[in-house]
Amino acid sequence: MEINRYIDHTVLKPTTTLEDIKNLCLECVEYNFAAACVPPLYVKLAKQFLGATESKVATVIGFPFGYSAIEAKVAETVLAIVDGADELDVVINISAVKNNDWEFLEKEIANLMLVIRERKKVIKVIIESGILTDEEIVKCCQLYAKYGVDFVKTSTGYAEKGASVHAVQLMRANLPADIQIKASGGIRTLAFAKELIDAGATRIGASASVSIVKEAKA
Repeated sequence: MEINRYIDHTVLKPTTTLEDIKNLCLECVEYNFAAACVPPLYVKLAKQFLGATESKVATVIGFPFGYSAIEAKVAETVLAIVDGADELDVVINISAVKNNDWEFLEKEIANLMLVIRERKKVIKVIIESGILTDEEIVKCCQLYAKYGVDFVKTSTGYAEKGASVHAVQLMRANLPADIQIKASGGIRTLAFAKELIDAGATRIGASASVSIVKEAKA
């Protein structure tokens, strides 16, 4: 297993600096990670640093709470794509899930998919599985499968609970085979990353990426 190719090397803290982004991108090049996941402010810079390497540039939309207006998420998405983002990690409106307002969530994803598909980019829908019930996770899988998203992603890393093997297994059981799963939130060891991959994750979001790869090589 080439664990590095599963990993989105990530820095999304609110105090992220230019130096943080430079270091992240240099590590992406050195370890050949799948993507560098950076705040929207730094997409252009990350694109420059990564150049023609295999690592993609990912950024976040509606991060971290997901309750931005649909129009705001669409505008964020357009700007991120203009700046050079290859992959968009979009936080769904968790409040709408808790309100059982699936009509709103359908409108949200329909508007986002128009923009992302037109520009042939990758969308990872963050459902924040750690604060959803199993029933809510299943409903999310059904909705986002209907719209053919590229990935359903467990977590932002900002909720009280991040990725879990149970959530990934539940998502895998309720998504078609062509929709991938990204596990993120609290993944700091090779053992946990492997558990999540065995459960069905095909991408891992982590800030401890380098230590995970070093552990794999040791």
